[in-house]
Amino acid sequence: MASRSVLTNNNEAALTDMLRTWRERLAVIHEGGGKKRQEREHDRGKMLARERIAALVDDPEEFQEIGAFAGYELYPDDGGCPAGGTITGTGYVEGRLCMIVANDATVKAGAWFPISARKNLRAQEIALENHLPIIYLVDSAGVYLPMQDEIFPDKDHFGRIFRNNARLSALGIPQIAAIMGSCVAGGAYLPIMSDEALIVDGTGSVFLAGPFLVKAAIGEEVDSETLGGARTHSEISGVTDYSVPDDATCLSTIRSLVSRMGSWPTAGFDRTAPAGPRRAVKDLYSLFPASAAVPYDMHDILSCIIDKGSWTEYKEGYGRTLITGYARIDGWSVGIVANQRKMVKARSGVKAKTDELQAGGVIYSDSADKAARFIMNCNQKRIPLVFLQDVTGFMVGSRSEHGGIIKDGAKMVNAVANSVVPKFTVIVGNSYGAGNYAMCGRAYDPRMICAWPSARIAVMGGAQAARTLLQIQKAKMARSGKEVSPEEEQELLREMQERYDRQTTPYYAAARMWVDEIIDPAATRNWLSRGLEIANHNPEHPTFNPGVIQT
Repeated sequence: MASRSVLTNNNEAALTDMLRTWRERLAVIHEGGGKKRQEREHDRGKMLARERIAALVDDPEEFQEIGAFAGYELYPDDGGCPAGGTITGTGYVEGRLCMIVANDATVKAGAWFPISARKNLRAQEIALENHLPIIYLVDSAGVYLPMQDEIFPDKDHFGRIFRNNARLSALGIPQIAAIMGSCVAGGAYLPIMSDEALIVDGTGSVFLAGPFLVKAAIGEEVDSETLGGARTHSEISGVTDYSVPDDATCLSTIRSLVSRMGSWPTAGFDRTAPAGPRRAVKDLYSLFPASAAVPYDMHDILSCIIDKGSWTEYKEGYGRTLITGYARIDGWSVGIVANQRKMVKARSGVKAKTDELQAGGVIYSDSADKAARFIMNCNQKRIPLVFLQDVTGFMVGSRSEHGGIIKDGAKMVNAVANSVVPKFTVIVGNSYGAGNYAMCGRAYDPRMICAWPSARIAVMGGAQAARTLLQIQKAKMARSGKEVSPEEEQELLREMQERYDRQTTPYYAAARMWVDEIIDPAATRNWLSRGLEIANHNPEHPTFNPGVIQT
């Protein structure tokens, strides 16, 4: 058996390698449309999207990006869409936490791909849920026409953005928009439906139809500046509220506007003076196993994330493949539900002759029952919930079915679905099947959901899925009268597993916005603290109604 130091070194090496890949891919994404297009924007006197955000926020290091991997490898035939052509995230502006959305004009002139709309809608959703002021830095050529059928008419397509503009306004959530480049067609409504709109003289323009379309539609010949430039909209139409000479002045004006905002009530979630974790956050690199098959104690992971001395475990000896307990993260009071990945002995009562060894990462009936009760308790006491996922699913087999695993699993899913306190999810390892649902996957509305580079998200593991798909394929071939040789069978199995494994990576999930971001495990504590601070902005607290939960 390998020594602890060898295992520790292997763990650290594996995660370090994953982080190296993550950083390399992130660096490419940060280049947007490439150096030449960046130079072209500078030649026009414009700042790049990330430069604009850095100048807008109080501290660029504290800007927390959301959706950096949106669009990753999604549109190879169209030249790619790094970061979905839009930079989104939260940052402090004049001491006030804001959601920031900035079009990247180096990516197809800021045109909107389907994933761009999805990413913008996610930013607005976060602002709506948390009553967070939102700042739009607009520089977009409008809908990417070759894919208009995937972005235009449906409920979660382009038009939903303007609906959200109206909803944000109705809720009194401030919206400030800066027209810092082109703003065309339907996209023209976004800045003008905001509370205040600024336009940069010489580079900003906004119109429902550009010069070429105007010529085609009504025969009129007009240049962009006359049609919808800064002078037109600040002196003639009155569409914009402020005309500014350049990007730098525009951003400083936004800061000035934000500095004058009043204060709003908060949710009042409990927070005390923060205390550091018991273990260094970077110990996570050595504690998290290199192989998903190796068990580990989730308590060790928690010791790098929660405040030292804040842990109070709930039903410690019961339902032991799930850990539930109260803790603090950077001073914030939270309830934690986490999968326990080490093998544990089930304590099934005095009538049991022997303790049963339970597999780590599997949710058993007693674990689901415990978690459901704990989640209800947190809602009763207005304590936000944090889920740490490394789950292979619910226990299967006749014994589990006879014991009512479906009923107990449904009880847990019900409690998660009806929970009214803010929920946050971190996928550290496996996130398979119904376990993803019960542990508050994307479908269950976590306020924020992130993944480590080690995450895997799918209906089931790659090996199991490949074997299942192979049996289906063999049966299909057999019906056609074709026999599969052992060699062909192995090749089919390899191809299926490789394809399936690609679809389980966190990059595949982040590209489609199934998770908000892929993060360095050492940033987990800071990520959750920011999320809790954001959630505290919304003072509304609906009454918790768990619905029909069978006992």
